[in-house]
Amino acid sequence: MASRILLFIGLFAVSAAALAGPKIQHWTLENGARVYFVESRELPMLQVRVAFDAGSSRDPADKAGVANLAVTMLDEGADGLSTDDIAGRFEGVGAEFSAGVDRDMASVNLRSLSDSALLDPALDLFAQILAKPAFPAENLERLRAQALVMLQKDAQSPGAIAEKAFYRELYGAHPYASDPLGDAKSLKSITRDDLLAFHQRHYVGANAWVVIVGDAGKRQARKIAERVVGKLPAGKAPAPLPPVRALESAWQKHVDFPATQTHINMGHPGVQRGDPDYFPLYVGNYILGGGGLVSRLSVEVREKHGLSYSVYSYFYPLRLPGPLFVGLQTKNTQRDQALKLVRQVIADFVAKGPTDQELEAAKKHLTGSFPLRLDSNGKIAENLAVIAFYGLPLTYLDEFIPRIEAVTAEQIRDAFRRRVHPDQMVTVTVGGAR
Repeated sequence: MASRILLFIGLFAVSAAALAGPKIQHWTLENGARVYFVESRELPMLQVRVAFDAGSSRDPADKAGVANLAVTMLDEGADGLSTDDIAGRFEGVGAEFSAGVDRDMASVNLRSLSDSALLDPALDLFAQILAKPAFPAENLERLRAQALVMLQKDAQSPGAIAEKAFYRELYGAHPYASDPLGDAKSLKSITRDDLLAFHQRHYVGANAWVVIVGDAGKRQARKIAERVVGKLPAGKAPAPLPPVRALESAWQKHVDFPATQTHINMGHPGVQRGDPDYFPLYVGNYILGGGGLVSRLSVEVREKHGLSYSVYSYFYPLRLPGPLFVGLQTKNTQRDQALKLVRQVIADFVAKGPTDQELEAAKKHLTGSFPLRLDSNGKIAENLAVIAFYGLPLTYLDEFIPRIEAVTAEQIRDAFRRRVHPDQMVTVTVGGAR
């Protein structure tokens, strides 16, 4: 999970050799769906990604897991087709379908060859899945059973226990507190009618962002967008989520688990997408804990004191403030010592900021790694979906290198002093006795 989040957070670093991002074209359909298109003719492939404001934060009360089951079951049957029919038809034209959910959004993806003989039937099937999922009762039971097994596995994983407890402690009654998978009680209560109602409410034009990347011109892309989501009802966007509470003091929660190692998660609400402090915090965090073995946390906690094999930090921006997350594992007998040192390193960085050498190295890495983030249509579509869903400027990728390079040590110190509070962090530990 942490690796996926780190990838998601680090998508927007740019290299000096790629100052300009892909040219993004944008328009809106009559039903309110917003379309973002990038023409890329290098390969005869097309990537279509549709994001809906239908993440787990939109789960109804006492029905945690509905959003995840709804998007997971889209290809389990639609408009008279069985799950085997759908899988066979996609396979027959060489297309790939996938779907997933996080706390903010549900994403549905199609990858196809651009040859019309293969693309057209893939697009028609994709549109059927989005508009008329059947949510068959017998398939629901199978996927519910799978989800319950996954929850049982999570209950045996100290890392999963720590992450879920961290979100609960951090967000309290806020929708972000719930695990997207749900919990055993809520999963057992979800019915087919719940899934149909959720789909009817959230899978609508006003709640959709369509990304098209690949071997097509704008005229064709317009037709593709209409074909895929143009017939969805307009509907309306859901109400804004409640605000995230600010923490005023620190607290610690320990969960007993029969292991010789303790998993530690700590942090507090951080930044949201589009936050003006994002770039100083992003560059600063690379130096603090995002830069792997060269980060401050790794050097102090791992190399100098041997208290943890891996220690890291990241900001996870969401529609509302996502967490500043610090994670590590250590021996039960070293838990207190490791926590004290991690807090000390964070407090020192907040007070003093980076050195000039650290800042230069961070900028060089963050700008130099960008080509790998945009080396396929799928990755471009993933980046573009973030820009679309969160309402970032269409020039975001073009402006990223200058904004990274413009970050100063003083800006990092200022942002960290205002936005990072070592004395107001939630700490969750999962492990055995000291």
